[in-house]
Amino acid sequence: MKKVLVRQEKVTIPTYPISAYDKNPMFLEKRVYQGSSGRVYPHPVCEGVSDTKIDREYDAIYLENDYLLVMILPELGGRIQRMYDKTNGYDAVYYNEVIKPALVGLAGPWISGGIEFNWPQHHRPSTYDPTDWKIESGADGSVTVWVGETEKMFHTKGMAGFTLYPDRAYLEIHGQVYNPTDRPQTFLWWANPAVPVNDATQSIFPPDVHAVMDHGKRAVSKFPIADGVYYKYDYAPGTDISRYKNIPVPTSYMAYHSDYNFIGNYDYDRKAGLLHIADHHVSPGKKQWTWGCGDFGKAWDRNLTDENGPYIELMTGMFTDNQPDFTFLKPYEEKSFTQYFMPYKQAGALKNAGTQVAFGVQEGEGKLCVTLYAPAPLADAELQILCGDTSVFTQNITLDTAQACTVTAAVPDTKHYTVRVLRSGKTLLDYTPCYKQEPVPAPAEEIPAPEKLETTERLFLAATHLEQYRHTTRDAGDYYREGLRRDATDLRLNNGYGKYLYNKGLFAESEGYFRAAIKTATWTKPMPASFSSWISWTRQPTHRMPSALRVFSAGKKDCLLCRE
Repeated sequence: MKKVLVRQEKVTIPTYPISAYDKNPMFLEKRVYQGSSGRVYPHPVCEGVSDTKIDREYDAIYLENDYLLVMILPELGGRIQRMYDKTNGYDAVYYNEVIKPALVGLAGPWISGGIEFNWPQHHRPSTYDPTDWKIESGADGSVTVWVGETEKMFHTKGMAGFTLYPDRAYLEIHGQVYNPTDRPQTFLWWANPAVPVNDATQSIFPPDVHAVMDHGKRAVSKFPIADGVYYKYDYAPGTDISRYKNIPVPTSYMAYHSDYNFIGNYDYDRKAGLLHIADHHVSPGKKQWTWGCGDFGKAWDRNLTDENGPYIELMTGMFTDNQPDFTFLKPYEEKSFTQYFMPYKQAGALKNAGTQVAFGVQEGEGKLCVTLYAPAPLADAELQILCGDTSVFTQNITLDTAQACTVTAAVPDTKHYTVRVLRSGKTLLDYTPCYKQEPVPAPAEEIPAPEKLETTERLFLAATHLEQYRHTTRDAGDYYREGLRRDATDLRLNNGYGKYLYNKGLFAESEGYFRAAIKTATWTKPMPASFSSWISWTRQPTHRMPSALRVFSAGKKDCLLCRE
């Protein structure tokens, strides 16, 4: 049985050292960062990078099979520093051969290249810090490298397991996030692969992506052909913004919606690229960021590397389609998910992709050219093309790992067709062109001031949104207080404002609001519906109780869940 090779090595990488972290705490409570709060305490902040390069040793972990070589640097946040495709000599992720930080991270230092894993916020506060790690070997010959930490700001725990299999040309990543605290927390998880770019590269978004949006959905553009002003640049009368060479200014865009499970990039000169594969129900986030191909972007290229040139970021978000967008973690809740990074070749702008097969389709005069790529052994499969409900072409397909092939089929209709790849009668992947153009969505609207919101429900929802998104310039407390001014008995507003105060350490001040919430909830019965799901916990430790009751339960006879 083949096995993945794993080894630990000292590697020397030219590095521009950072200055010492400031020993004085930096609270930065009103700092805006990436559309959210820039608060980093208790992380220290670094405010300097040397102009002099030195050689520095790092501990590296390598995973290797017949197809891929993966390099992981636990000392730099557990990032994937390199993913090299051995079958064609292509660095599928941007391989920066120098560690050259710039002060763009939450706590200061940040480096380009590889794959960075951003959580519980973007960019990750500990992106430049060492992380814990562990190596595990599987019975199937696979090897997994686990990296993880309990982060300092909210005390949540995050882990990523990088698994390489002997016969597969992709890296599987199993992510886990856990809230060990007795309070709800929020987090985001955006993997951040950098990919090399030039005039021949294209970002490959799924074929159903017709609109993209800025951070916070503040602006919107058609995609891939932009025809208006986006990031203060006028793309009229029509510009393909999936091409790096066509974006002269720093630009972010995120897919408004997609029912496909992939995003990628492709270099038409090298005939190679990178894919991210994940269930779009769990991982809807598909984003591109570029410094731009203009003078400003080239200056940032020089700031972040010595010789490796420009890159873009193809970020992928779990549980969210936009930044900043945070997901709640209940007390003691864990969320887990799986994502894949997969080099591919020959297939160009893909129409669909999965972990068993990916394919692109070129439409010609009376024919279709289908290029298939297999990241794992694909035996006894069938390529089928239908026009309407009628099968017009079939061919048996067998591909080895990391092998591509092109099939040309004469078809009666090159606009209305379906391409399927099947095995044992089961569809592995399919594609049908859709020419219906969905309307471009409107950008998000700013939340009005508290006094301008019509209902207490909207005030509650606005307050919850501001807390969830860690908003810096708006205070959720203003919305809670306005709602309670209108209705001092509102259950959700009392409970929400009580938690708001409790999270600030204002325990005595929060008690009255929790008691008001309990009074409203128990208006008709001692165990209302909002607490009934907790009946089974009545003999459990107080940290499992709902927030309005948990705070005051210990040793108090009037707590509903403590009554005999």
